[in-house]
Amino acid sequence: MRVLAILCHPDDMELTCSGTLIKCKKRGDDVFACHMANGNMGHETIMPDELREIRTKEAEKAGALAGFEVINGDIGDLCLNAADVEQLRKVIRIIRYVRPDFIITHDPKDYCSDHVEVYKLVFNASFSASCPHFMPELGPATKVTPIYFAETSYAVNSIYTEYVDITNEMELKMQMLACHESQIGWRRDHDGIDVIQNETIKAADRGIQCGVKYAEGFNQLLAAQRLVPYRMLP
Repeated sequence: MRVLAILCHPDDMELTCSGTLIKCKKRGDDVFACHMANGNMGHETIMPDELREIRTKEAEKAGALAGFEVINGDIGDLCLNAADVEQLRKVIRIIRYVRPDFIITHDPKDYCSDHVEVYKLVFNASFSASCPHFMPELGPATKVTPIYFAETSYAVNSIYTEYVDITNEMELKMQMLACHESQIGWRRDHDGIDVIQNETIKAADRGIQCGVKYAEGFNQLLAAQRLVPYRMLP
């Protein structure tokens, strides 16, 4: 299968679904990890232009550890907008390039506007990409793609219906997350948050919910033309 994760910031994939994507890669899937925002506002002291470059390299380094193809949407933080036709074009082009069997993106109940706008872009673009006469210059049409929602921040306002056992993938997931040094250090120094510890606890909590050591949780978008009679998550 071909798997596309379209999330917002350069570390969102590692935080929410990297264990599952590693498992997809292990079963032979082609995995593409796209961050639509460049993360340029994610620091108090590093200026946006410099931070954009830092976070781009961090995402590339993390993706390389797992053998993912990393795609950078390169839209500035707080500028994601599902009504922007150029942003829609960008996502359609990505979907038609990857031709995914399923997509993982943000839950529409997530905590910040950028995350929600990414979900809207993915929802809109994944249908638009199936229409052969709509922006044909962006590539041949795809099918209407099934969508899974990754975990919300700190699992607030979410009950998961799909789980993936990532016990054997947890070590690599943490190595990938550790590549995002600008964010881990900033959140530790400025917010008193230990990102690595928090993510370990979160994965253990999902594991408790489904009876394994570590897991990631998902919900599927239940909509016509997006359902299949078999499991797609690993």
